[in-house]
Amino acid sequence: MTTPTASPALYTGEERSKRIFAIVGASSGNLVEWFDFYVYAFSALYFAPAFFPSDNPTVQLVNTAGVFAAGFLMRPIGGWIFGRLADKHGRKNSMVISILMMCFGSLLIACLPTYSSIGIWAPILLLFARLLQGLSVGGEYGTTATYMSEVALKGQRGFFASFQYVTLIGGQLLAVLVVVILQQFLNEDELRAYGWRIPFVVGAMAALVSLYLRRSLKETTSKEMRENKDAGSISALFRDHKAAFITVLGYTAGGSLIFYTFTTYMQKYLVNTAGMPAKTASYIMTGALFLYMCMQPVFGMLADKIGRRNSMLWFGALGTLFTVPILLSLKSVSSPFLAFVLITVALAIVSFYTSISGLVKAEMFPPEVRALGVGLAYAVANAIFGGSAEYVALSLKAVGMENSFYWYVTVMMAVAFLFSLRLPKQAAYLHHDL
Repeated sequence: MTTPTASPALYTGEERSKRIFAIVGASSGNLVEWFDFYVYAFSALYFAPAFFPSDNPTVQLVNTAGVFAAGFLMRPIGGWIFGRLADKHGRKNSMVISILMMCFGSLLIACLPTYSSIGIWAPILLLFARLLQGLSVGGEYGTTATYMSEVALKGQRGFFASFQYVTLIGGQLLAVLVVVILQQFLNEDELRAYGWRIPFVVGAMAALVSLYLRRSLKETTSKEMRENKDAGSISALFRDHKAAFITVLGYTAGGSLIFYTFTTYMQKYLVNTAGMPAKTASYIMTGALFLYMCMQPVFGMLADKIGRRNSMLWFGALGTLFTVPILLSLKSVSSPFLAFVLITVALAIVSFYTSISGLVKAEMFPPEVRALGVGLAYAVANAIFGGSAEYVALSLKAVGMENSFYWYVTVMMAVAFLFSLRLPKQAAYLHHDL
């Protein structure tokens, strides 16, 4: 893929190289963070019985999905803590601390005794580990999105900022790949007995590499900005930027819901609803996530051409029109190839949003409250709508109302479209200091 050429008047070759390295460094840590977080969802089919004994597989998945959702409830707290930390003490410090916290949570899960060993303490400790990870990832998104928007090259912000989701999706993809590889070498009983622990160990070890890269990053904030009386202030955020916060919250709600519907939940949907073998579902999601990852720079470049507001409007409109038809088709699909195509089409629609989501949010706030505004708005919307996606879907299925979930996603996509109308029409948006 050919990278667009920046205006020679804006950057020297050295400055351009430094900015690209900064994006690589920040996004590499992002990959590890999201690998650690998502590997829980993709391993749940195997470890659910170890922590939630039950004769009903759907009930087991509902319980594990509930713990997954609980991790999301910590995101607003993480968005606030790490957003404030990033605005007052620097983006770099915030990113280093968040990766360390995620590493500890993964290592804890890898070492947890099961329900048969310590009883009710097993799911309680699992919940505690997920809460730590939720706190970490709640701060990760806002800080990384802010940092990458601040180092992205002007005129190519959509392209370079899209690498946040390249690595975010890459984390998901690697989580799926690790599970697929384990499925080739371990049988079902071995995966349920101990194999599910291996991905969490891998994630904890990868965090050490990420830590090294992040420690070498250059800080993007100045001492003067960090000492600003409004830096990291939640009162200043709601006093002066309430409208921007509500707008970001509005379109992130639908964006988070549809993202998790067609990524983390989709593997379980193919197994639990379409009746496909777990291995087949893993293969389908591996291929779909790989294409989805590759789409991000393409859709980022498209946004640079047509405008970020237009990309967001296309996302809301297409999501509203096609969510129900795609999910209904997947419900009765028998061909793995057709399932792959349908999921890829859905993810292409989501790419209008994910490729530029961090950038669109960052451009709505000034630097002194940027990480806080982005992180908190994203975390609140994710906690309520993204983190509950699996739980709501599985709960509705358990009571025979699975189709209601499809319409729920559709309504939230319509909401995302309406809030996207509030975005400024000018390309530079609100704050030109980015």
